[in-house]
This record gives sequence, structure tokens and C-alpha cells, in this order.
Amino acid sequence: MILLLAGSTEARNLAGHLASSGIKAVASLAGVTDDPLTYPIETRVGGFGGEEGFRAYLKEAGITAVIDATNPFAEAITTRTARVCRELGLPYLLYERKIWRSQPGDAWHHLYDLAELPAMIPEGARVFLATGRQSLGRIGPLLPGRHLICRVIDAPEGPFPYEGEWITGRPPFSEADEIALFERLKPDVLVVKNAGGAARGKLDAARKLGIPIAMIARPPVPEGVERREQLLDALEWAETHGETF
Repeated sequence: MILLLAGSTEARNLAGHLASSGIKAVASLAGVTDDPLTYPIETRVGGFGGEEGFRAYLKEAGITAVIDATNPFAEAITTRTARVCRELGLPYLLYERKIWRSQPGDAWHHLYDLAELPAMIPEGARVFLATGRQSLGRIGPLLPGRHLICRVIDAPEGPFPYEGEWITGRPPFSEADEIALFERLKPDVLVVKNAGGAARGKLDAARKLGIPIAMIARPPVPEGVERREQLLDALEWAETHGETF
């Protein structure tokens, strides 16, 4: 049985191919959204209860291989999973989408440390955070005096914790949608994680509107792990390491 650590578009697409190929697999979702998209394979929702709970689940569920297709910025999950799989001798694959690369006309400022944000975003600026709810607690304290607009799938209860506001929306977002949104909100800068993939709507919209982007680089990948960026390559790995019904 393959454990698919999911939550990304790539994970859901891979799950569909695993199902159609008859490969035994279970998807695991962190449960950070109230109404997650359904998967065509057996699915569990919620955490494992720390590292020991994760180890116990791998044994109890009869997991024989793990595919990590979480968000490229789920650093803690990836680091823990790679280490545990290595220690238990389980095959482990990191399946992640290609990074975004700038195009002519883009105004990207590459950041390798969030502490660099205040230097590039002046006080009084309107800042569109396309980084998700979980990053707000790290970014918000760095940017006092700026109006923060944080896009999330489900708005938390209670007031926005900094100067600014929540807006809600479920991806994917088209370029036209993003242009209309940015024209309404009038952000001075976008803060974006280099999640990669085909969904470049906000990047293309920012280029056309002349909005600069603070592009946050991905965290480093654990050494020695197998990696795939193409769906068919990940499926081939699953066929090699998995079992069929």
C-alpha cells in the first residue's frame, strides 16, 4: 500500500492515475481546509499525532512506500517523512512541480529569507499575500505599517490579526480573474511563494499590471531523496514500488 501525502493539485492528479492503474494507495490530507476536494482513492484527513504516531500509522496500515506530494513549502513534513522512511527502509519519493521562472517584463525580487521583506516593502504599502494562512504569523510581524491582504480558502473566525483583511477564494485563478481582483484591491506589491506549476495567473496578471513581486524561494530538499517532477515519472515509480488490486 502506497501512502500519498496529498493536498496539492499534483497529488490529486496522481491519485486519479493510481486509481485507474489499480495501484493500492491511500491519500492523506492535513485537514487545513473545511471542504477539501475529494480524491478517487481511499482518503484519511488529519495529522498523525507527531512522529511516533506517523511511525505507528505506517506499520498499522501496512504502508510499503511513500509518495510526498505536499506543497513544496511543507518543509517540516517533507524533512520528517524522508527521515522516517530512511530509518524504516521504506521507499520514498518527493513528487514536486517545477519552480516558476521569471519572464520578460516581470519585476521579481527573489527572497531567501523572510527577514528581507521589510527592506523591499515600504511602510504604507498595500501588500497582497498569496502565501496562505499559515505564513501570516511569520510575515505579519515583519510588516507593521503596511496594509496586508491575505488570500485564503476559508477565512478564520475573528478579526484579521494585523492591519489589513482576509479575502477568500479557491484556486485555480485565471489571469483575467487575477487582473480584475488586483484592479479592485490595488496592491503595491505581491508576496508569493515559488510553489511552481501551471497556475501562473497571478504572476501573469502582475506582469501586465506592472506590480512587483517578492518571490520567496523554496526551502532546501533533504539530501539523497528521489525526486520526480513529471506525472508519468511519478506514476512509473508508483508502479515499481506499489501493489495492484
